[in-house]
Amino acid sequence: MSLEELIHNCKRGDRKAQEQLYRNYAKILFGICLKYSRNKTEAEDNLHDSFMTIYDKIGQYKFKGSFEGWIKRITVNTVLQKYRKEEYLKVVTDNVTEEPEIHSEYLDIELPTLLSYIQELPNKYRLTFNMYVLDGFTHKEISEQLGTSEGTSKSNLARARMILKERIKKENINIA
Repeated sequence: MSLEELIHNCKRGDRKAQEQLYRNYAKILFGICLKYSRNKTEAEDNLHDSFMTIYDKIGQYKFKGSFEGWIKRITVNTVLQKYRKEEYLKVVTDNVTEEPEIHSEYLDIELPTLLSYIQELPNKYRLTFNMYVLDGFTHKEISEQLGTSEGTSKSNLARARMILKERIKKENINIA
């Protein structure tokens, strides 16, 4: 079955097509959920919620642009919407205008190790770090998505980097 047929069948509510869509994209979307979640269990819940949203909104997909990009965006938005509702994303009052360069400071760390350190970050720092460093969002886009100011986004990113650097130093891993 082609991707177009699969999407059309999902739009009609075909359970087998939905199952196939899940099998085709679950691993990719789970990776996204995992980097935005505190742990595997939370990531699994976020993946489930994301697929429910995808199934609900698949009728809005107009075959313009990448379908994979479309479902990735839905996944990120579904996870962020969950965190926006929680109190710990509220605005930080200080404003950091200078931010350290990312360069290659995280390249010497094994990806699973870095991911575990990122998952340990407080939610507001983890989300900002992931969006800015890993997904390439601008501070303006982050502030719009999380309902904060650009200054708060910059501050949260700076604090996330500081916490990660301290965690890495604690484990005696050399970084730039």
